Amino acid sequence: MGRILIVGEDAIRAGQCTDVYFQRVVEVMEKDGVNPEVTMEVTAAVLPDPWGVFCGLADVVELLEGVPVNVEAMPEGSIIHQNEPVLRISGRYRDFAVYETAILGFLCHASGVASAAAHIRLAAQDRPVYSFGSRRQHPAIAAMVERAAWIGGVDGVSNTCAPEGIPLAGTMPHAFVMCYPGTEETWSAFARGAGPEVPRIMLADTFADEKMEAVRAAACGAKAVRLDTPRSRRGNMRAIIEEVRWELDIHGYPDVKIFLSGGLTRADVAAYRDIVDAFGVGGAIANAPVIDFAMDIVEVEGKPIAKRGKRSGVKQVYEMPDGRRVTLPLAAPAPEDTVPLLVPFIRNGTVVARPEMDDARERVLSRLSGLADA
Repeated sequence: MGRILIVGEDAIRAGQCTDVYFQRVVEVMEKDGVNPEVTMEVTAAVLPDPWGVFCGLADVVELLEGVPVNVEAMPEGSIIHQNEPVLRISGRYRDFAVYETAILGFLCHASGVASAAAHIRLAAQDRPVYSFGSRRQHPAIAAMVERAAWIGGVDGVSNTCAPEGIPLAGTMPHAFVMCYPGTEETWSAFARGAGPEVPRIMLADTFADEKMEAVRAAACGAKAVRLDTPRSRRGNMRAIIEEVRWELDIHGYPDVKIFLSGGLTRADVAAYRDIVDAFGVGGAIANAPVIDFAMDIVEVEGKPIAKRGKRSGVKQVYEMPDGRRVTLPLAAPAPEDTVPLLVPFIRNGTVVARPEMDDARERVLSRLSGLADA
């Protein structure tokens, strides 16, 4: 029997999942006895949007526990802007060089998912949003995708491997509908057989017009109907949704809600939030553009130094009472009444703080209303 092609956790922890040039230069430096004390900072010169969400730090802390380094970072769930350092690592370069690939992978991907989820959460306003996109990613990273989406503000996720504490959400696949002799038989079976904790949300677009299937599903006990109409059949999607709402109301089902899914974008969520009760969002969250972080040396043996295009010297980001920020050299006096955003997580290889998923989520949600016009 073959094996599924994934990289195991042991290989990542051992620094074996890395770009080959890190292994090569470490070998050269070992031969020459070169191993300077350095500080490296992680920043993003460009973001997909004016702001993003910092995520993935928990995996970085797990990876570097026991490695003789110091790590300071913004807490997970922090709102980030371009050119701000979000994380810094200090130590002997050879001791952590091979981990750069994994560190950036953790942060870039998770921050991209969390950022997309937060922007969609903001676009939805008071409408629930659920992450339905783990099938758009390799299953080996499903837990990461759902965790990042939850931190970004979604109300639930679909994948059963999501970390404990995240609500699971899902309706039914079209394949289920097609396994019964007719749609009424499917809906009735679901109403009878699903556990009492499962919402009676019925697909209403498998074979017939959405508004007619919606009314028939409501008659079979649906508390909500899901429209997952393929783009090739959509036409004017708003008109379809309005027709479904009209027919449900006029046939005596005003309390039956409308759940929309199927290739939704942030713009779709904003456009339909006034007539849709909840959204299932897939690729727009799971396939979100990564945050293009880079990890660069800013100090060697206590002296500021940086490559072209980067600012040398160790820095701190301070937040003012009105939410504005300023980035200054770490040695500079902190401005009055400001809060330093990069805080310790590892000291000499010992973890002094661990990111908590729900704290990170609350950090995002507490800031979203102030970002509405960003």
